[in-house]
Amino acid sequence: MSKSLRLFAFAAVPLLLASANSPAAGKTMADVLAASKPSDWRPLDPQNTLYMDLPKGRVVIELAPQFAPNHIANIRTLVKGKYFDGLAIVRSQENYVVQWGDPDTKKPFGEAKKSLAPEFTRSAAGLNFTVLPDPDTYAPQTGFVDGFPAARESAQGSAWMTHCYGMVGVGRDNDVNTGSGAELYVINGHAARLLDRNVTMVGRVLQGMELLSTMPRGHGAMGFYEKPEERTGITQIRLAADVPAAERASLEVLKTDTQTFTDLVESRRNRQDEWYKVPAGHIDVCNVPLPVRKVKS
Repeated sequence: MSKSLRLFAFAAVPLLLASANSPAAGKTMADVLAASKPSDWRPLDPQNTLYMDLPKGRVVIELAPQFAPNHIANIRTLVKGKYFDGLAIVRSQENYVVQWGDPDTKKPFGEAKKSLAPEFTRSAAGLNFTVLPDPDTYAPQTGFVDGFPAARESAQGSAWMTHCYGMVGVGRDNDVNTGSGAELYVINGHAARLLDRNVTMVGRVLQGMELLSTMPRGHGAMGFYEKPEERTGITQIRLAADVPAAERASLEVLKTDTQTFTDLVESRRNRQDEWYKVPAGHIDVCNVPLPVRKVKS
């Protein structure tokens, strides 16, 4: 079956294009979010939320164990063993990635594993996959799974998370079995979709991305820092579950399997903001905003 035919053969629940009478017609994203219901939002799971504390603030990362359970279990073990405490941001490559880990590769792993089999893809079966209405260059279908940008071959084929801005992946060498989660990176520029299905993806940054994206660029090969004094130290990384409730980030994220999210996507596909004169009528998975807000007290 050709790729173009397969696009219409999946058993999916796609986001429908908005007609003149649809809920999203004529709305801006601000309008859509203002009309959202409390049930359209979900709290973060403390067991799947990381806090990376840097000298200038905190980075909040949401983990996606439905895509990489083994790597995330290993990351939890590393975090609980305080592996990342005192390590550093070792790489900042323009329009590509910011990476952190042990610059000397000498710190003991404790009870964590030093290498794992790759988790580049998983079966799409059983995933709550919200499909975008537009074609994609890199995959037969793209959309969202529980708030994470993703792609898939078919409803029963393989699925994977996509390398959009703010997404977090596992560093590895040429051998696909060399990733462990001890080296992590975040996409800090234009979507690096060529990395899809070549790296284990583990989550996305929800807050504090500006602390990473503004890191001074490294002048070594691939943006690595050449001198220790160029690196930014990591104070600590903790699971939110291990942080007192009063010290946790009170955040909630918009569910991606709701009518509100469907309306949000349409508001970005066909911009109604006064400044826009020619709506694109198309949206890429990495251009869909994923709203995060502070929990109302």
